[in-house]
Amino acid sequence: MNKTELYGLVLAGGKSTRMGTDKGAITYHNIPQREYLYNLLAQLCSKTYYSIREDQKKEFSNTTNVIVDENKFKGPYNGLLSAYNTNSNVAWLIVACDLPLLDLTALQQLIKERDNTKLATAFATKESKLPEPLCAIWEPEALQKSEAYLNAGNGSCPRKFLINSDCKLVYPEQDKVLLNANSKEEYDVALQKIEEQLAK
Repeated sequence: MNKTELYGLVLAGGKSTRMGTDKGAITYHNIPQREYLYNLLAQLCSKTYYSIREDQKKEFSNTTNVIVDENKFKGPYNGLLSAYNTNSNVAWLIVACDLPLLDLTALQQLIKERDNTKLATAFATKESKLPEPLCAIWEPEALQKSEAYLNAGNGSCPRKFLINSDCKLVYPEQDKVLLNANSKEEYDVALQKIEEQLAK
């Protein structure tokens, strides 16, 4: 079975309430994190886009590769389904902008282990064994079913959708690539781990 073309999407439209500053604009690798992730995805996907809010358009005026949230749904599904409505014929590799330790090797592993007969291929830590919906490949059918799932009043948690769906889990070689930095404390932990890596 031929694999559907793969597009990349950096979710950069969150409000970053806990962090207190835009997580996508934080610099971990000498450039804003959203740009760093975009550059990784651009090496692996046919096309790559930023998912943004309407009020962020000025910040992204130098790139045409943006998908503005349609605001039909809550939370991350807003970005996922806005992308799906832009192009429903491709699979989307979704990456949240709060993953400072995610690297090219990990993303290559996810793509290599993709199973397009499943609704999605998602990273999971060995500890949680739960799908990470915002570091995952969503096949077109998964996003189509998500829309019906949301419209049926099932809540807006993409993880819950994947837990109850036919989803392939991929365990990264290092769990730390899935470290979420949502707070100042987690930001400090991420910086420390990056420094340790560079010192090796």
